Amino acid sequence: MERRDRGKIWSAHSFATVYAPLNSLRRHEKALATAQRSFSRKIRYSNNWRKQKFRVQRAYGRIANARRDYLNKISTAISQNYAVVCVEDLRVSAMSRSAAGDSESRSGGAAARRGLNKSILDQGWFEFRRQLEYKLAWNGGRLIAVSPRNTRITCPSCGLVDRANRIGQSQFRCAARGLEENADVVGAINVLRAGHARLACAETSPAYEASGQEPTDAFPRDF
Repeated sequence: MERRDRGKIWSAHSFATVYAPLNSLRRHEKALATAQRSFSRKIRYSNNWRKQKFRVQRAYGRIANARRDYLNKISTAISQNYAVVCVEDLRVSAMSRSAAGDSESRSGGAAARRGLNKSILDQGWFEFRRQLEYKLAWNGGRLIAVSPRNTRITCPSCGLVDRANRIGQSQFRCAARGLEENADVVGAINVLRAGHARLACAETSPAYEASGQEPTDAFPRDF
C-alpha cells in the first residue's frame, strides 16, 4: 500500500519505507530558466533562435525522461512486491489549477500557489498511478483508489476526525488518545484500511464496487 504526499510515497506495510521525490524540474530549473531567457532574446525565426529553441526543448525532454524513468523504477518495484495497492484518488488537475483570478491570488497568495502547483506537477502523480495500475494488472495485482478526505486528520486508533490532530506538516497527535506518529504514516494507514474495507465490500457486493462509495466505519478500535 502506498500514499503520496508532497511527492513522497509512504508504505504503510513497513510504517517506515519512503521513496523520496526526484524533483526533476527543480533540479534543472536554473539551467532551464537560463536557456529560456537566452531564447527570448533571439531574433524570431533566425538560425540562433532555432538553435536555442532546440536547446530549450532538449532541456524539457531531459526533465521528462528523468521523471519517467524514476516513476518506472518505483512502480515496477511496488507492483512486483505487492498484490493489492491502495492509493488516494487524487484529482491532480483540480489540485494544480491556475491561481489566476481566485480569491487567494487577489489576497497575495498567487506566488505560493504557483509554487505548489509546480511541485505537484513535478512529481508526475497521474503518470505514476497510470504506470502502477497497468503493471499491477500484468502481475495479477489490483489498484484500489480511495477518497483522500480526512486521511491525515483521522486517528487510526479511535477513528476521531479532528483538524486539531494535525499539529504540524509532519506531526500527528490524537486529541483524544494522545497517539503520536508521523502524519504521512497515519495517512498511509488510513488509506490502507479504507482500501481493505472497500475491497471486502466489493467481494460481497459487486453493486457496491460499481458505486465507488466508501464504508462509513473502516477503523478498528485497536491500533
